Amino acid sequence: MLNKKIIFIALDCSISKANLIIRSIPKYKSKNYTFGLKIGYQIFFSRGGREFVKSIKKFPIFLDLKLNDIETTTKNALISLKDLKNIKYITIHVNTGKKTIKSARNFTNAKLLCVTTLTTLDQKDIKEIGYNKKIDNLILHQANLAKQCGCYAVICSARESLKINNLVKIKTITPGIRLLGDKINDQKRISTPRNALTKQKASGIVIGRSLTSGNIKNNFKKLIQHLEL
Repeated sequence: MLNKKIIFIALDCSISKANLIIRSIPKYKSKNYTFGLKIGYQIFFSRGGREFVKSIKKFPIFLDLKLNDIETTTKNALISLKDLKNIKYITIHVNTGKKTIKSARNFTNAKLLCVTTLTTLDQKDIKEIGYNKKIDNLILHQANLAKQCGCYAVICSARESLKINNLVKIKTITPGIRLLGDKINDQKRISTPRNALTKQKASGIVIGRSLTSGNIKNNFKKLIQHLEL
Protein backbone atom coordinates (compact mmCIF):
# COMPACT_ATOMS: atom_id res chain seq x y z
CA MET A 1 0.00 0.00 0.00
CA LEU A 2 3.08 2.21 0.34
CA ASN A 3 2.13 5.52 1.98
CA LYS A 4 -1.21 5.87 0.22
CA LYS A 5 -4.51 4.74 1.63
CA ILE A 6 -6.24 2.28 -0.70
CA ILE A 7 -9.89 2.34 -1.70
CA PHE A 8 -10.97 -1.16 -2.70
CA ILE A 9 -14.02 -1.14 -4.95
CA ALA A 10 -16.14 -4.20 -4.19
CA LEU A 11 -17.02 -6.00 -7.41
CA ASP A 12 -19.89 -8.01 -5.95
CA CYS A 13 -21.66 -8.34 -9.25
CA SER A 14 -21.54 -10.03 -12.66
CA ILE A 15 -18.40 -9.91 -14.79
CA SER A 16 -20.12 -7.68 -17.34
CA LYS A 17 -21.06 -5.13 -14.67
CA ALA A 18 -17.58 -5.39 -13.15
CA ASN A 19 -16.11 -4.38 -16.50
CA LEU A 20 -18.46 -1.39 -16.59
CA ILE A 21 -17.42 -0.37 -13.07
CA ILE A 22 -13.72 -0.66 -13.92
CA ARG A 23 -14.19 1.52 -17.02
CA SER A 24 -15.91 4.11 -14.81
CA ILE A 25 -13.04 4.44 -12.33
CA PRO A 26 -11.66 7.96 -12.72
CA LYS A 27 -7.99 8.66 -13.37
CA TYR A 28 -7.65 10.04 -9.89
CA LYS A 29 -4.25 11.44 -8.98
CA SER A 30 -3.90 11.92 -5.26
CA LYS A 31 -0.95 11.91 -2.88
CA ASN A 32 -3.19 10.31 -0.26
CA TYR A 33 -5.39 7.70 -1.98
CA THR A 34 -5.35 5.07 -4.71
CA PHE A 35 -7.90 2.57 -6.05
CA GLY A 36 -7.90 -1.24 -5.90
CA LEU A 37 -10.44 -3.96 -6.65
CA LYS A 38 -12.04 -6.43 -4.26
CA ILE A 39 -13.19 -9.62 -5.97
CA GLY A 40 -15.25 -12.13 -4.04
CA TYR A 41 -17.31 -15.27 -4.50
CA GLN A 42 -19.79 -14.03 -7.09
CA ILE A 43 -17.19 -13.30 -9.77
CA PHE A 44 -14.49 -15.75 -8.78
CA PHE A 45 -16.82 -18.78 -8.80
CA SER A 46 -18.66 -17.76 -11.95
CA ARG A 47 -17.86 -19.08 -15.41
CA GLY A 48 -14.82 -17.16 -16.65
CA GLY A 49 -14.07 -15.79 -13.18
CA ARG A 50 -10.42 -16.81 -13.05
CA GLU A 51 -9.83 -15.51 -16.56
CA PHE A 52 -11.41 -12.20 -15.57
CA VAL A 53 -9.11 -11.92 -12.56
CA LYS A 54 -6.06 -12.70 -14.73
CA SER A 55 -7.07 -10.01 -17.21
CA ILE A 56 -6.83 -7.15 -14.71
CA LYS A 57 -3.59 -5.22 -15.07
CA LYS A 58 -3.97 -1.69 -13.73
CA PHE A 59 -5.31 -2.23 -10.20
CA PRO A 60 -4.14 -4.19 -7.15
CA ILE A 61 -6.50 -7.09 -6.48
CA PHE A 62 -7.87 -8.13 -3.12
CA LEU A 63 -9.23 -11.68 -3.54
CA ASP A 64 -11.88 -12.04 -0.86
CA LEU A 65 -12.25 -15.80 -0.38
CA LYS A 66 -12.28 -15.72 3.45
CA LEU A 67 -10.43 -19.04 3.64
CA ASN A 68 -11.68 -20.94 6.66
CA ASP A 69 -10.76 -24.60 6.77
CA ILE A 70 -8.20 -27.07 8.09
CA GLU A 71 -4.51 -26.51 7.38
CA THR A 72 -4.21 -29.00 4.49
CA THR A 73 -7.32 -27.77 2.69
CA THR A 74 -6.28 -24.14 3.07
CA LYS A 75 -2.76 -24.94 1.82
CA ASN A 76 -4.13 -26.73 -1.25
CA ALA A 77 -6.53 -23.90 -1.98
CA LEU A 78 -3.66 -21.41 -1.97
CA ILE A 79 -1.51 -23.66 -4.14
CA SER A 80 -4.39 -23.83 -6.65
CA LEU A 81 -4.24 -20.02 -6.95
CA LYS A 82 -0.55 -19.88 -7.92
CA ASP A 83 -1.39 -19.14 -11.56
CA LEU A 84 -3.05 -15.86 -10.51
CA LYS A 85 0.13 -13.80 -10.39
CA ASN A 86 -1.65 -10.46 -10.01
CA ILE A 87 -3.32 -11.22 -6.66
CA LYS A 88 -1.82 -8.81 -4.12
CA TYR A 89 -4.05 -9.54 -1.10
CA ILE A 90 -6.13 -12.54 -0.02
CA THR A 91 -8.41 -13.02 2.98
CA ILE A 92 -8.24 -15.78 5.56
CA HIS A 93 -10.62 -16.05 8.49
CA VAL A 94 -9.25 -15.77 12.02
CA ASN A 95 -11.54 -18.67 12.99
CA THR A 96 -9.32 -21.05 11.03
CA GLY A 97 -6.81 -20.82 13.89
CA LYS A 98 -3.19 -19.92 14.49
CA LYS A 99 -1.64 -23.05 12.99
CA THR A 100 -3.49 -22.73 9.67
CA ILE A 101 -2.92 -18.97 9.37
CA LYS A 102 0.81 -19.30 10.00
CA SER A 103 1.06 -22.17 7.54
CA ALA A 104 -0.85 -20.24 4.87
CA ARG A 105 1.91 -17.64 4.63
CA ASN A 106 4.20 -20.31 3.15
CA PHE A 107 1.91 -21.07 0.20
CA THR A 108 1.10 -17.66 -1.27
CA ASN A 109 2.94 -14.56 -2.37
CA ALA A 110 -0.16 -12.49 -1.63
CA LYS A 111 -0.40 -10.53 1.59
CA LEU A 112 -2.75 -12.17 4.11
CA LEU A 113 -5.68 -10.08 5.33
CA CYS A 114 -7.20 -11.71 8.41
CA VAL A 115 -11.00 -11.43 8.69
CA THR A 116 -12.19 -10.71 12.24
CA THR A 117 -15.93 -10.40 12.95
CA LEU A 118 -18.08 -9.57 9.93
CA THR A 119 -19.50 -6.04 9.78
CA THR A 120 -22.99 -7.51 9.32
CA LEU A 121 -22.87 -8.82 12.92
CA ASP A 122 -23.56 -6.99 16.17
CA GLN A 123 -23.50 -7.95 19.85
CA LYS A 124 -26.76 -9.87 19.65
CA ASP A 125 -25.52 -11.86 16.66
CA ILE A 126 -22.23 -12.93 18.20
CA LYS A 127 -24.01 -13.97 21.41
CA GLU A 128 -26.29 -16.21 19.32
CA ILE A 129 -23.22 -17.77 17.71
CA GLY A 130 -21.75 -18.51 21.14
CA TYR A 131 -19.21 -15.77 21.87
CA ASN A 132 -19.31 -14.38 25.40
CA LYS A 133 -16.92 -11.45 24.94
CA LYS A 134 -18.14 -7.96 24.13
CA ILE A 135 -17.79 -7.47 20.40
CA ASP A 136 -15.06 -4.80 20.65
CA ASN A 137 -12.98 -7.02 22.96
CA LEU A 138 -13.53 -10.04 20.72
CA ILE A 139 -12.25 -8.19 17.67
CA LEU A 140 -9.25 -6.83 19.57
CA HIS A 141 -8.44 -10.41 20.60
CA GLN A 142 -8.78 -11.56 16.99
CA ALA A 143 -6.50 -8.75 15.78
CA ASN A 144 -3.84 -9.76 18.29
CA LEU A 145 -3.97 -13.33 17.00
CA ALA A 146 -3.63 -12.09 13.41
CA LYS A 147 -0.55 -10.09 14.33
CA GLN A 148 1.01 -13.08 16.11
CA CYS A 149 0.50 -15.08 12.91
CA GLY A 150 2.25 -12.50 10.75
CA CYS A 151 -0.78 -11.28 8.80
CA TYR A 152 -0.35 -8.07 6.84
CA ALA A 153 -3.60 -6.50 8.05
CA VAL A 154 -6.96 -7.30 9.60
CA ILE A 155 -10.43 -6.79 8.17
CA CYS A 156 -12.61 -5.02 10.74
CA SER A 157 -15.19 -2.27 10.91
CA ALA A 158 -14.09 1.34 11.30
CA ARG A 159 -15.50 1.25 14.82
CA GLU A 160 -12.64 -1.02 15.92
CA SER A 161 -9.96 0.29 13.58
CA LEU A 162 -8.48 3.05 15.73
CA LYS A 163 -8.23 0.86 18.83
CA ILE A 164 -6.55 -1.90 16.82
CA ASN A 165 -4.09 0.59 15.33
CA ASN A 166 -3.25 2.01 18.75
CA LEU A 167 -3.15 -1.18 20.83
CA VAL A 168 -2.28 -3.99 18.43
CA LYS A 169 -0.36 -1.97 15.85
CA ILE A 170 -1.44 -3.89 12.79
CA LYS A 171 -2.90 -2.35 9.62
CA THR A 172 -6.67 -2.32 9.19
CA ILE A 173 -8.92 -2.61 6.13
CA THR A 174 -12.51 -1.59 6.81
CA PRO A 175 -15.63 -2.76 4.92
CA GLY A 176 -19.11 -1.51 5.79
CA ILE A 177 -18.39 1.84 4.11
CA ARG A 178 -21.20 4.12 2.98
CA LEU A 179 -21.28 7.64 1.56
CA LEU A 180 -23.32 10.12 3.59
CA GLY A 181 -27.05 9.55 3.21
CA ASP A 182 -26.78 6.11 1.59
CA LYS A 183 -28.74 3.11 2.84
CA ILE A 184 -26.88 0.80 5.21
CA ASN A 185 -28.47 -2.33 3.64
CA ASP A 186 -27.25 -5.46 5.50
CA GLN A 187 -24.40 -3.72 7.34
CA LYS A 188 -24.55 -2.94 11.06
CA ARG A 189 -21.18 -1.37 11.92
CA ILE A 190 -20.71 1.25 9.21
CA SER A 191 -18.64 4.37 8.54
CA THR A 192 -18.06 7.03 5.91
CA PRO A 193 -14.87 6.79 3.84
CA ARG A 194 -13.24 9.87 5.32
CA ASN A 195 -13.99 8.87 8.89
CA ALA A 196 -12.51 5.40 8.38
CA LEU A 197 -9.39 6.58 6.56
CA THR A 198 -8.56 9.61 8.70
CA LYS A 199 -10.11 9.53 12.18
CA GLN A 200 -10.02 5.73 12.47
CA LYS A 201 -6.59 5.38 10.78
CA ALA A 202 -7.58 2.57 8.44
CA SER A 203 -4.98 1.73 5.80
CA GLY A 204 -7.76 0.96 3.36
CA ILE A 205 -11.51 0.69 2.93
CA VAL A 206 -13.86 -1.55 0.96
CA ILE A 207 -16.76 0.27 -0.65
CA GLY A 208 -19.38 -1.32 -2.87
CA ARG A 209 -22.99 -0.30 -3.24
CA SER A 210 -22.38 3.40 -2.56
CA LEU A 211 -20.28 3.43 -5.74
CA THR A 212 -21.69 0.64 -7.87
CA SER A 213 -25.46 1.27 -7.59
CA GLY A 214 -27.12 3.90 -9.76
CA ASN A 215 -24.98 6.42 -11.64
CA ILE A 216 -21.48 5.01 -11.14
CA LYS A 217 -19.53 7.98 -12.54
CA ASN A 218 -21.48 10.43 -10.37
CA ASN A 219 -20.92 8.19 -7.35
CA PHE A 220 -17.15 8.36 -7.91
CA LYS A 221 -17.38 12.16 -8.12
CA LYS A 222 -19.22 12.19 -4.79
CA LEU A 223 -16.57 9.97 -3.24
CA ILE A 224 -13.69 12.16 -4.39
CA GLN A 225 -15.46 15.33 -3.22
CA HIS A 226 -16.07 13.65 0.14
CA LEU A 227 -12.40 12.67 0.49
CA GLU A 228 -10.99 16.02 -0.58
CA LEU A 229 -13.10 18.24 1.70
